[in-house]
Amino acid sequence: MFQADQNMYRLVTEVFLPSSRWRYNSGCISARECHQGRTLIIHVKSGSADALDNCVFLGEEEKNSLYEDGDVVVGGLFPLHYSPISSVTGYRAKPTPTMYNSRALRWMQTMTFAIKEINQRSDLLPQIKLGFHIRDSCDDIPVSLRASLLLVNGQPESVNGVESLGKHNGCAAINRTVSSIIIGDAASGVSMALLRSLGSFHIPLVSYFASCSCLSNQREFPTFMRTMPSDTFQIRALARLVSYFSWTWVGVIGVESDYARFAIQLFLQESVQYGVCAAYTYFYPVVLSQHALDELMDVIQMSSSKVIMNFSSESEMQGILREVQRRNISGLQWIASEAWATAKSLWEKSADLLMGTLGFAIRRAVMIPGLKQHLTSLSPSHIHESAFLAEFWEETFKCRLNGSVNSHSHGVDSYLDRPLCEGTEDLGDVYSPYSDVTQLRVSYNVYKAVYLVAHALQDMSNCNVGKGPFLNGTCADPKNFKPWQLIHYMKRANFSSLGEKINFDQNGDPIAYYDLLNWQKRPDGSLHLVKCVSEWLHFASQAFRSVCSDSCPPGSRIVRRKGEPICCFDCVPCAEGEVSYMTDSFECLRCSEDTWPNNARNLCIPKTIEYLSYHEFMGILLCVASLLGACLSISIIATFYTYKDTPLVRANNMELSFLLLVFLVVCFLVGLLFIGRPSDWLCRIRYPAFGISFALCISCLLAKTAVVLMAFRATLPGSNVMKWFGAKQQRASVLLGTAIQVLICLIWLLTSPPQATGNTHYHSATIIIECVTGSEVGFWCVLGYIGILACMCFVMAFLARKLPDNFNEAKFITFSMLIFFAVWVTFIPVYVSTAGKYTVAVHIFAILASAFGLLFCIFAPKCYILMLKPEKNSKKHIMQRGK
Repeated sequence: MFQADQNMYRLVTEVFLPSSRWRYNSGCISARECHQGRTLIIHVKSGSADALDNCVFLGEEEKNSLYEDGDVVVGGLFPLHYSPISSVTGYRAKPTPTMYNSRALRWMQTMTFAIKEINQRSDLLPQIKLGFHIRDSCDDIPVSLRASLLLVNGQPESVNGVESLGKHNGCAAINRTVSSIIIGDAASGVSMALLRSLGSFHIPLVSYFASCSCLSNQREFPTFMRTMPSDTFQIRALARLVSYFSWTWVGVIGVESDYARFAIQLFLQESVQYGVCAAYTYFYPVVLSQHALDELMDVIQMSSSKVIMNFSSESEMQGILREVQRRNISGLQWIASEAWATAKSLWEKSADLLMGTLGFAIRRAVMIPGLKQHLTSLSPSHIHESAFLAEFWEETFKCRLNGSVNSHSHGVDSYLDRPLCEGTEDLGDVYSPYSDVTQLRVSYNVYKAVYLVAHALQDMSNCNVGKGPFLNGTCADPKNFKPWQLIHYMKRANFSSLGEKINFDQNGDPIAYYDLLNWQKRPDGSLHLVKCVSEWLHFASQAFRSVCSDSCPPGSRIVRRKGEPICCFDCVPCAEGEVSYMTDSFECLRCSEDTWPNNARNLCIPKTIEYLSYHEFMGILLCVASLLGACLSISIIATFYTYKDTPLVRANNMELSFLLLVFLVVCFLVGLLFIGRPSDWLCRIRYPAFGISFALCISCLLAKTAVVLMAFRATLPGSNVMKWFGAKQQRASVLLGTAIQVLICLIWLLTSPPQATGNTHYHSATIIIECVTGSEVGFWCVLGYIGILACMCFVMAFLARKLPDNFNEAKFITFSMLIFFAVWVTFIPVYVSTAGKYTVAVHIFAILASAFGLLFCIFAPKCYILMLKPEKNSKKHIMQRGK
């Protein structure tokens, strides 16, 4: 049992105290930690009574701390040192920090300032004095763990060269008042390690700079609170930022830590809804060896993205910038996480690389009254008593204090060669991040963290016995409380600080406020952190592009590339009849029936209205032809009327000739009904008018042909034919032939009449205003009936073509019918195959061609004789047999 307990004790001390141990002699069989009042003790059970005096502290005594006693001592952890160049630990020697963090010293001093300010107030904790115990975390998990355990356990003082704990009820007692709450640490990873170690003891931890969203998990970290907003809010802002500048192709890198992993995971999730993609995601180790830097630089250089978002601390960023500078990589746009968004030390050697850097920083306090004086009024006594302040003084003025307590010398030779400090040094004569109060961001968080503890203690003090929040209505003693009792009040804290309302959500996170900062160079070369408000649009106009694929302009749509991120796509023009109004449209929209895309396909415009108009050349030409035909017919009527008493006019059935000429005038004028914008009433007139007018003409020709046949039959002996086919019968035959066509048209109009419509099927960009027949059967019946009449006329004229007469009209009728057939047989396939105004033009052309054919074939020879050969206009000449 002894050996088992001994091994357990070694395990506990080596894990939690990596650089110090408790020594025990033989007889020690177990170790445990216990609370007795305000003192945390180590109780060692032994087989002999005198073994109680044998517990001693091994390892280096940590003198580098800042302590002031009080009724309640607030612990503080600040990364006062860090290593700008990470190296692999060999575990042969104790790592020594090589860089002093003067910003963190300001944070530390802000904590001491806030505690002293609270102690001087009469309205806040008037009966309680706050103290502080501050240690250096070195931005390192093992060092932070050791420092935190020393804060909550205490450290013994040396007696006769042996570190003794003294005696207290058989336990080893700690001399200093231990801390029941810790303000720290700055890093998320360090804070998580502390919480996993101290969480079992319910020690509250209030961080001023840890932003990892993972720390919002109250189930895992119930004792954690912070005055630093969670990364959840920063990541949303960063996603909107890159989206604002249309940087859809962003490189995302981060240090191998929980902070960076959770932040990058959140960014990748959040950026999807803004159409932002990660060109690459790369985690580099905390130990940035040359090999790790080479791999990172290769990733950056091989990518087409010029925007890089880096989630790391200031120290890792310094190593990256040095390598970027060595490789002469330029043209990069850096997006800073809040961890280095205000790190002015990066600017000193990498100003050209960081020009234009953007990042969200936590809200800046305009001023903390009295802080500037507190920072700069360092007295020699304070400097000599504090190793932290002594190191700062020596590093700032490059001198050596007489009797310095500074144990962190940066290079022994150079340190010993430094002159002694004269005592006249003034912080006002030099610039130092320590005394720079223009960017009080983290310092303000530290200030709020101290006031959070103070207000929680004040609320605890205001508790009324019997109405308390604990068992049986009990209250906690503000000077002797359990850590878990304090966290109860801290979770419910609600107070104001410098005019800002401070409260926390159920996860212990504060309300998120950020300043968007742009890194610009002042005329003297120094860094100017410009808050992007009025300068925002100006900067946006100068921003460059970082995209995997250029945006698809209006008139096109996005087509994803298979197997590639959503930001990598091709632009495909919208299909015919479709438009896209916005950039990067995923779909094209079809235009309405009466609109059509413009050439750019980004706007639906009214379609072109097409019909055969009087104002276009073809319409004018056909209109002139129609009027010319009508005028010629009228002039022939006038000629025939002038020569109505001559044998030629009388011999060719003058009445039917006049009727035929009148009907030809109508046929010519019917062509005008097909020109102009169609309407329902016009459509219902044009087709019947066309059918009836040609039925009249052909009926007249049919009657004239019949008269010719009957006339020659009447000359035969005993023939009595002409009395059955006199003038009345001729007129009746014309009316009968036309009546059938009228009946067909009437049935057509009553059942399915023609109507005007807009046709969009032939030409997508054009609305053809046309007359649809309504009933195809009706249209082809009208046309077919005209064809039947023409066939009958042609057969009869063909039979009478060789009858004896010097001027046999049947020959001309035969020829006119041949032309008629040629025109309409040609018309049918052309009519069917054309569309729009050309169909109408073909129809008009067929009407005019057939009408001109009838006019010229039948009446031109007669007019020739009447006008040019009057000697042939005699009965004798007409009665002669044709030769």
